[in-house]
This record gives sequence, structure tokens and C-alpha cells, in this order.
Amino acid sequence: MDIDMVSTITLTLGFIVFFLASAFKVLREYERGVVFLLGRFWKVKGPGLVIVIPVIQVMVRVDLRTVVMDVPTQDVISRDNVSVKVNAVLYFRVIDPQRAIIQVENYNTATSQLAQTTLRSVLGQHELDEMLASREKLNNDIQRILDEQTGAWGIKVANVELKHVDLDESMIRAIARQAEAERERRAKVIHAEGELQASQRLLEAAQVLARQPEALLLRYLQTLTEIAGEKSSTIVFPLPMEMMTTLQKMAEKQREK
Repeated sequence: MDIDMVSTITLTLGFIVFFLASAFKVLREYERGVVFLLGRFWKVKGPGLVIVIPVIQVMVRVDLRTVVMDVPTQDVISRDNVSVKVNAVLYFRVIDPQRAIIQVENYNTATSQLAQTTLRSVLGQHELDEMLASREKLNNDIQRILDEQTGAWGIKVANVELKHVDLDESMIRAIARQAEAERERRAKVIHAEGELQASQRLLEAAQVLARQPEALLLRYLQTLTEIAGEKSSTIVFPLPMEMMTTLQKMAEKQREK
């Protein structure tokens, strides 16, 4: 056996080994392989050991884990004409590897661009107060719209969370003044309600005292006792004639008994 024959056999064996080695693929538990046979979709394989015939078959790996994507800051004009900068975070995963590879060129880029446009579109339909106070509702609206549109790509949008709503300094000061005015309004309303309740109680007390003159006398004496507790001053306490009449009636009743 000459040297040329040995070289040929060695190259042939090396090619066969390389061919067989390249035919075996290992897919992790969270991976799937979309296999094309002569350019046409054949099947989805994995996980585990997968055999792919070189040249004839081509396999594209797809990760099924949840992807956390940061949506870049977007300039949004709210419905009440306030300019704000908003960014968000998007959680999605591939549920159909076949459609994720065949229906869209790059599902990561497509999902990111769709999230940016949807974020601007949805937030532009709401006022600034709703953006600040109703984030949960806005998150659900954006997630629902994205999930409906990415479903054709085999993508499931699990969640969308607004991260920051940045305002200009002038708008922050205006909101602070508005909040201060709102607190003052509430304080005045509470004070007025207190005055109304106090006047109602005083009216009820006056009606009770008017029906029972003895109660007025007792209240008079109680007030005198409270004032007499302070020994640092001299108290001149007038005695109304009505009280003398009441005392006389009480004395007469006592004698009758």
C-alpha cells in the first residue's frame, strides 16, 4: 500500500468522522431545534440528542426561556398635552418555535419594535394623572395588545411593567402646587364639616336645656366649678334672676316632700 493510498484512506476516514460528529446535536431542556430539509420545514426536535444530516438538513436553535427585554425610553404626549418620557420592561417567551422562526425574521427585534410603538400609542390615549395613578391598568392594556399581535409569531407576552415616568421640572412644580391646593381644599372642607357638626350638637344641647331648667342650673354650677379650679385670679360670677326662680321652685318642691 503506497503513501497516496494511505493518505486517501486517512482523509476519507477523517471526513466520515467529521460528517458523523457534525450530525449529532445536543439540545438543552429549554432549547428546541427547528429542522429544515432541503430548505423546507421538516419538524421541531429536542430536547436531548438530535441527529441532523449535514448539507441536506439545517437546524435553527430556539430558546424557550422567558426573555426580559428593556423597552427604551419613549417620548410620549399624553391626552392632556403633557410631554413625558416613559420606559418599561417586557417579559415574553417563545411558545411555538416553528412560527417564531418562519413567520418573522428576528422575533426579538420585532417584539422590541412592536413594544415601543404600542407603548407610545396606548399612553398617548391617557392623561398624565392616569399614567401616575393607574399603572396596573396601563400595564394590562399594553400586555393584552402585544400578546394579540405577537401570537401570530409564536410569542407569548407574559407581562409588561412601566418603570419610570419622567416629567420636566416645571411640570413637577405644577403638580406640587396642585397637590398643595388639593390638601388645602380638603382641610377647609373638613373644618367646615366640623363646624356643622358642632353647631348641630350645640342646637341639640340648647333644646335639652330649654326643656329642663334644672339642667341649665347644673351646667351653670359645673362651669363655676371649672373656673374656680384656677386660684390665680379673682372671679366675678353674675347670678341671673332666672336661677333664683329655679332655686326657689326647687326649695318649694323639697318642702312639699
